Amino acid sequence: MSETSAPAKGTLPEGAQSEADASRQVCEMFTQIAPRYDLLNHLLSMQLDRVWRARVARRLRPILDRPDAVVLDLCCGTGDLAFSLARSARARIVGADFSHAMLVRARAKSAATGSSAVPFFEADALSLPLANSSLDLVTTAFGFRNLANYENGLREFARVLKPGGTLAILEFTEPPDGLMGNLYRWYCRTLLPRIGGLISGNAAAYEYLPHSVSRFFQPPELAALMTQVGYATPKWEALTFGSVALHIAKTNA
Repeated sequence: MSETSAPAKGTLPEGAQSEADASRQVCEMFTQIAPRYDLLNHLLSMQLDRVWRARVARRLRPILDRPDAVVLDLCCGTGDLAFSLARSARARIVGADFSHAMLVRARAKSAATGSSAVPFFEADALSLPLANSSLDLVTTAFGFRNLANYENGLREFARVLKPGGTLAILEFTEPPDGLMGNLYRWYCRTLLPRIGGLISGNAAAYEYLPHSVSRFFQPPELAALMTQVGYATPKWEALTFGSVALHIAKTNA
């Protein structure tokens, strides 16, 4: 994102005319790429997506170790972050996504894990079918960027979190200028769409990815919005040359 551009209010797929239209297009896109989603996640990230999710689980271990804690992984896709959180966790882990095709795969993967199975349900992250103050932790990995309205998403997460509850957002971001940042941008804008389109059969979906990242917040901007919405002392850390950021904040107690 350039220094002069205003932070995006929400995702904006090509041709979307409204927030409802943007949400519909994103859901349709993930439905179409669901069959090859896991393969491409691991391939295009060079397996780093596994490392990033494991980092999130380590950072959240104090909550995950609590048997009374209830954790919701939002925009869960095929469930990889939910499964990372559930490994050795004593907390109750639940996943939610608005793409039925993604949840079919998440549930199949969950059933295959046996005793450590994670339940999943279909829901829109901007309008959750959950009571106020019902969760100890909300997580989302690479899904927040796809919301049609970021501020509304943060407010909805705060609504379902208990006072003093924790929000963790793992998301792509534009790395700083320099050799590694420029190499990352070349890869994301040139090579990644070609590989993703070839394997998935949906070139537009993998052209959308770098476009959405370039429009998304820089970490300080997202932290500022979290503060504006009412989260307490949001903190973030950059991963893998600044191409990914993990944000963690709490609701006011």
